Amino acid sequence: MSNTAAPYTPPKVWVWNKANGGQFASINRPIAGATHEKELPVGRHPLQLYSMATPNGVKVTVMLEELLSLGHAGAEYDAWMIRIGEGDQFGSGFVQANPNSKIPVLVDHSGAAPLRVFESGAILLHLAEKFDALLPKDLAGRTECLSWLFWQMASAPYLGGGFGHFYVYAPEKFEYAIDRFAMEAKRQLDVLDQRLAQSAYLAGEDYSIADIAVWPWYGALALGQIYGNAAEFLQTQDYVHLQRWAQQIAARPAVQRRRMVNRSWGELVEQLHERHEASDFDTQTQDKLQAGV
Repeated sequence: MSNTAAPYTPPKVWVWNKANGGQFASINRPIAGATHEKELPVGRHPLQLYSMATPNGVKVTVMLEELLSLGHAGAEYDAWMIRIGEGDQFGSGFVQANPNSKIPVLVDHSGAAPLRVFESGAILLHLAEKFDALLPKDLAGRTECLSWLFWQMASAPYLGGGFGHFYVYAPEKFEYAIDRFAMEAKRQLDVLDQRLAQSAYLAGEDYSIADIAVWPWYGALALGQIYGNAAEFLQTQDYVHLQRWAQQIAARPAVQRRRMVNRSWGELVEQLHERHEASDFDTQTQDKLQAGV
C-alpha cells in the first residue's frame, strides 16, 4: 500500500483551519485588528521603537545606532520588545501604531503630535530625511539608493516567506516549494553579487540606507546567520562580491550592536530586551540581569 498522500485540490471556497500553519499557527489569522487591550509603553526619548530582532527589526536598530555613531544626538531612542510569538503585535496600542500588526514600528514624538511610521523601509527613509544622513544628496545617487531600498522590500518576502518558511519553518518539507524558492533566492543573491562587483555599496561608493535594509536579510544569509544551514544549501560562499560586502558591513560597530536590541534568543550576553540608554549594552544584557550584576 502506498503512503503517498493524495494530491491537494483547493475547495471552491477557502475556510480558515486554525490547526494549520505550523510553528506560527497561533498568531496567523485571516483578519486584522486588535485581539486585546494593551497600551504601548513610552520612554523619555522622542523616538520610540517597538520591535524584535528579526531581519526587519534589525534594520531600524542598525539605522538608529549608525545615526548615533555619526553624532546625531536626536537619534537617541527607547526600544521596547514586541514578542511576536506571543501576539504582542495584536495589542490595541500596537495596532493603533501599525494597523498591519507587523514589527517594527517607530513613533516619533519630536513634533507637535506623535507621528507613527510603520514598514521598515518607510522608517529608514523617515530617519534618513529627518537627520539628513545615509541617503545620497545628488539625484542619481538618491534614485539608485531608493531603487535598492524598494528592491529589498519587494524581494525579501520571497526569501523569508518563501524560501525561509518552506526550508525551515513549514511543518512538512515540500520539494516543489523548496526548489521554487531556492532558485529565486539564488537569483536574488546573484543580482546583489553582480551589483556589488560594480561598486563598494549598493547605491555607489558610500554606505546608505539601501545597505542597511538589505544586509539583515541577504548579508546575514550570506554569512550563515539565518535559516540554519541555508548558507551551505545555497552555496552563498560562491558570491564573492556579496561576501566582501556582507563581511565589511558585519564589522561595523553599529551593526554588531544590532544583534542585541530586542533579542530574546541566543547567548544571554547578546540579549538586550529593552534599550533606553547607550550604557544598556554594557549593563542590561540578560547575562548581567540574571546574575544580578
